[in-house]
Amino acid sequence: MNPNQALWEKGDFTRIAATMRRSGEALVDRLGITDGLEVLDLGCGDGTTAVPAALHGADVLGVDIARNLVDAGNKRAADEGLDNLRFQQGDACALTDLADDRFDLVVSIFGAMFAPRPIDAAKEMVRVTRPGGRIVMGNWIPGDPTLVAQILKICSAYSPPPPDGFVSPMTWGVVDHVVERFTTAGIPEHNIACEPDTFVFEAPASPTEYLTWFRDYYGPTMNAFEAAASNSRADDLFAELDALFNTQNTSSDPNTTAIPATFLRVTVHV
Repeated sequence: MNPNQALWEKGDFTRIAATMRRSGEALVDRLGITDGLEVLDLGCGDGTTAVPAALHGADVLGVDIARNLVDAGNKRAADEGLDNLRFQQGDACALTDLADDRFDLVVSIFGAMFAPRPIDAAKEMVRVTRPGGRIVMGNWIPGDPTLVAQILKICSAYSPPPPDGFVSPMTWGVVDHVVERFTTAGIPEHNIACEPDTFVFEAPASPTEYLTWFRDYYGPTMNAFEAAASNSRADDLFAELDALFNTQNTSSDPNTTAIPATFLRVTVHV
């Protein structure tokens, strides 16, 4: 199996996605979506941004490499009665069944950044976007002091080194890399804008309990805990992450969690 597919089919990312819903809706609210807009949500999970885009009246296709997330997304669409939304499996590096110039808007929030060949992913996003359309990405920022960057940084210290040729998904959070990838795909540099934005993870659980969801359901942290356990260091990893989650929690209720995380919002005019 494709290693990226195996990573995202591991566990149950829908448990984490459920804590990202409100920020997903707020982001979509700012995209100016109108009735009938053709939207591709790439690396869509179970629809954190695809569902609200469809609720705004767009015709939305969600594409994700993980079959379980595609199934969960189609169930959400059916439950919401959204006949303008469907999900299918696909690879952001090779959208082989999607025609050129098909979409008015391509959205990828913490999705295409994890594709293993970033130049190919950028070229595919540009290829399927109509001239005059937009691409909007959300990418975690390397070294950022907020939640997700720190989770991945801490986990990397407990994990084996990546294979030769591995390109960190966090490089999508570096403006120079973003510009290089999209200009290679044929976009003029002045059509690429990057600015920081914030996503808030909100859970009806204490920070420590919320961390167990990442340990048990989120592929990257599941892998890190497995590697740490093989060296009898799983408790050390949990302690580091527990301190992070509790320190960054902004909720005044000890039984709930609200943790903001900074990301790079990329807007590309095609």
